[in-house]
Amino acid sequence: MSTLPSALRKYRTVEEQFGNELRRISLPLLRGAFGVVFFWFGALKVIGVSPVSDFVAGTLPWFDRAWLIPAIGLFEMAIGIGMFVGRGIFLVCAVLVAHLAGTFLSLVMQSGVTFQHGDPLLLASAGEFVVKNLVFIAAALVLAARFDQR
Repeated sequence: MSTLPSALRKYRTVEEQFGNELRRISLPLLRGAFGVVFFWFGALKVIGVSPVSDFVAGTLPWFDRAWLIPAIGLFEMAIGIGMFVGRGIFLVCAVLVAHLAGTFLSLVMQSGVTFQHGDPLLLASAGEFVVKNLVFIAAALVLAARFDQR
């Protein structure tokens, strides 16, 4: 029984060491992950091979897809570069959140694609693709709020 407190102390020491290391690397990792994802997804749009081009064009049908998709791609690549550079992160995150908030328009404009049988509680794969952006928005807000505490 006397080893339990010792084992618990060792666990807490290891936990504290890992926690300190995670605090040191988590924000740069999050920034890098955003950078990779946004640059990559944007580049796919720019070169015309994005699997979501039709979905995006269907969400914004009043724009000509010939320039809309590459323009969104360039915008996403700029967000990615901003994350890699690491300057003005608050502004980059604000733009990122605005962009991601705009994706929710697809739930209205393409409800037949984003919901199963028109039921807003039954997401289709396209709906899941959009709703997961809530996690990205939350992560961007964390990054914006805590970046100065790297």
